[in-house]
Amino acid sequence: MSSSDFFYGISDFFAWIFVFFDWIGNKFNTALLLLGFFGLFFWLNTQRKLSDKAAKDPNKLK
Repeated sequence: MSSSDFFYGISDFFAWIFVFFDWIGNKFNTALLLLGFFGLFFWLNTQRKLSDKAAKDPNKLK
């Protein structure tokens, strides 16, 4: 076994591993973006409800 066989084996291994990234593509970025927007709207809705509740109760600190 020569050194070129060894390095070609390593390159074939990495090529096989990186096929995963071709399959994923931009799906992961899209999922993170959607998750971020969902979290933002969830938090804004929760904050609105808490602000309305605090506005109705004059005994709470604001």
